[in-house]
Amino acid sequence: MLVYIIRRLGQSALVIAVMATLVFVAVYAVGNPVDILASPQADQQEIEAITRRLGLDRPLYEQYGLFVWNALHGDLGRSFVYNEPAVQLILKRLPATFELAMTALVIAVGVGIPLGLYAGLKPNSLGGHSVMAGSILGFSLPNFWQGLMLVLLFSVVLGWLPAGGRGQTVEILGLPVSFLTVDGLQHLLLPALNLALYKMALVIRLTRAGAREVMLQDYVRFARAKGLSQARVIGVHVLKNILIPVVTVLGLELGSMIAFAVVTETVFAYPGMGKLLIDSISRLDRPVIVAYLMMTVVIFVVINLVVDLIYAAIDPRVRLSEA
Repeated sequence: MLVYIIRRLGQSALVIAVMATLVFVAVYAVGNPVDILASPQADQQEIEAITRRLGLDRPLYEQYGLFVWNALHGDLGRSFVYNEPAVQLILKRLPATFELAMTALVIAVGVGIPLGLYAGLKPNSLGGHSVMAGSILGFSLPNFWQGLMLVLLFSVVLGWLPAGGRGQTVEILGLPVSFLTVDGLQHLLLPALNLALYKMALVIRLTRAGAREVMLQDYVRFARAKGLSQARVIGVHVLKNILIPVVTVLGLELGSMIAFAVVTETVFAYPGMGKLLIDSISRLDRPVIVAYLMMTVVIFVVINLVVDLIYAAIDPRVRLSEA
């Protein structure tokens, strides 16, 4: 087991190193931030001064070497626009994005599992077919289009919910949260629903497939033969078994919801990490872009590493197959 852990840690470190190189080259080789940061009336001396201050006068390999050295010490650079450490700037927005992702996850699970269970237990009914048709739409329709339609319906036409922003917040353990206030919850509901729609469709399909498979197992037939009620058979024997793959997939999907809430936060002007990324791209704020992408890579690598280690601890065949 120790050898497997060391090998997986080495693989994870290699992935992060390769991605760091690709991200740096891709971001730093495109465009010139000085063209955006400098005043239109700036002369050549002012432009050169800004270039030196940002370290952009050095060759790309020197900038990369400095980036690697600073990254090993936990420094991913200072924002060109805000003049703050890029990591600190992102961490300020992380609670908003994390709250949005967790709320979306609750909606996806709370709605997706009952609908998927219903579709699995009654696959040939009109309701079952309707649920599966809805899940296809959840997979197929673009996320930004869904968001615009939600704004149009619930904000413009009905006027029930605000179209953007985060609303009123309160602090818990020094972190601002909005779901504990009525105004904050109203601002949170639409973007969370938009972010949850795709994951909800995924949960519906996983739950339906699991329910149809479990219903054919011998222990379910035996439970029915003993005269157990339908509710007990479903709640004890069916639901518990289909939750294992659903929870496994959602654990990995949570990382993607945090990392890729960019479209939702942009459509709803939600002040999270994704909105910061879009603003930074438009301003060519390279340190913030690189820091965001690196944090995304680390999130995915850590989640996959933890999942692999848990699987290896539970099932020795996993680590033996890679020996």
